Amino acid sequence: MTLSTPMLAGAPLLAGLIGSALVGAAPAPQQAAPPVTAPVTGSISRSITGSIAGSIIGPASEARPSGIVEHVAARTPADQQRVLDYWTPQRMARALPIGLLGLVTRDKGLLSGPTGGRALPALTGQAAGQAVPGRTAGTVVRRHHAAAAPSASTVGTRWASGGLVARTTGRVFLTVAGADFVCSASTVKSGNKDLVVTAGHCVKDGAGEWAANWTFVPGYGAGGRGPFGQYAARRMFVAGPWARSGDDNYDVGMVALTTSRGRHVADVVGTQEIAFNAPRGGQAFGFGYPADPPYNGGHLVYCAGRLRDDPHKQTRDQGLGCAMTAGSSGGPWMTSFDAATGRGTITSLSSFKYSDDQRTMYGPYLGDAAKALYTMAGRA
Repeated sequence: MTLSTPMLAGAPLLAGLIGSALVGAAPAPQQAAPPVTAPVTGSISRSITGSIAGSIIGPASEARPSGIVEHVAARTPADQQRVLDYWTPQRMARALPIGLLGLVTRDKGLLSGPTGGRALPALTGQAAGQAVPGRTAGTVVRRHHAAAAPSASTVGTRWASGGLVARTTGRVFLTVAGADFVCSASTVKSGNKDLVVTAGHCVKDGAGEWAANWTFVPGYGAGGRGPFGQYAARRMFVAGPWARSGDDNYDVGMVALTTSRGRHVADVVGTQEIAFNAPRGGQAFGFGYPADPPYNGGHLVYCAGRLRDDPHKQTRDQGLGCAMTAGSSGGPWMTSFDAATGRGTITSLSSFKYSDDQRTMYGPYLGDAAKALYTMAGRA
């Protein structure tokens, strides 16, 4: 499938080979995804619907006067344990990048049935020779091997320098529309010692529903798949413009976690600083766990370079040269980053790509709305 428009907002982080069946998805009539001939409004069309067996869905979300929308996830210890028990190693291994969900949805549409072995549109050149929009058929981003020292300019290299970022960044596992998906996230300094920041689409489907079975695994792959424990979500927060219309300018989610073995995540792995209304542009390092080829989700990967404004003027987001694929959604972008210690200041996160440019990632500008979101979530 080749798109004639520069933007495929309905499929952020578009890249991909879908190699495993949708886990837990109930059969439904198959329906081909419609051709895209114009930019998709409302940006990200991720259908996060109700629960499957074992999913924990809290009470109705609460709209705050400040425009912040809150959702209670796993409330009781029993709820929290059910979420943690749900994520067996096998389920984690089969979970798909959340970006793939947009390829089989339309409007606020519900997942139009599991793929049932049917090829998804816009697979990478490795899959059946189909072309990714914005790329020549057969073109595949080459695997980047670990560098001897961190580079100030890279579009996707395995992070091999350790430090704080290797502990504070982690994978997110969540259930969406009866299927299991992955994103990325980072711990952030907060009063409750339980806070992580990620993409809004990794928490709530815009005007749709909330994710279930939401679990954060910091330091994934660093000496084990869960070396620092697993933390279920207890409360989730997104900004009103994201909850109402999936506005990419507000694609930010904050999640207050449960403890693991009685310890707060901040006490176990540490935290990164976060800044709001920071100067635009400058040097940034972006981190995440891309899971589509040529990556496999098992390692922390980073991009580094200068930030630049959205050339299409569709958003206030900034772009970073980055070939990371789906699965990296929600991973932190840091300025004032010290590669020797792995410590920096979060000023954005991985949100979406334009369909004609798979080597630039865009992330929301963290302004007053994000600051209010952070303040409320940090007190939860």
